[in-house]
Amino acid sequence: MEYITIGKIANAHGVKGDIKIFPTTDDINRFKLLKRVYIEQKGKISELTIEGIKYNKNLPILNVAEINDMDTALSYKNATVLIPMEEALPLEENENYIFQLIGLEAKEEDGTILGKIKDVLSTGAHDVYVIDDGSKNGLLVPAILEFVPEVSIEGGYVVIKLIKGLKEL
Repeated sequence: MEYITIGKIANAHGVKGDIKIFPTTDDINRFKLLKRVYIEQKGKISELTIEGIKYNKNLPILNVAEINDMDTALSYKNATVLIPMEEALPLEENENYIFQLIGLEAKEEDGTILGKIKDVLSTGAHDVYVIDDGSKNGLLVPAILEFVPEVSIEGGYVVIKLIKGLKEL
């Protein structure tokens, strides 16, 4: 089964074993749609059945059947929260999941290789691709059509339109 990451267990919440999740998804309300999650810890994946959900300071708090006390909940701290790929929320046109972008080759319109996407920063206004171009901080490119006219997940690349001054940032 193929999974995608939607969060990380931040901590236990309360004495009854609820788990606080740091979400890595754009839509934290997506947790309300789930009946189960998968937890990856030390290379092992286990299934947890969601019995209830609440939110505290925009962090989902899950009550799961398999965890009934604080000590057990604490043992899952820093574990990765996964869902099967087929349960991922549908994307709008020209949207991609971040995990699909990491590692894509970034090249200029003339084919000049700039490097590979090593991270995607969410700034609120738009995402920013961090391209490992060999420099200390990498090349930062706003993920908007003006600068990224083409994304080909299948082809393994993105086309970057550099403007004067972008390389010098």
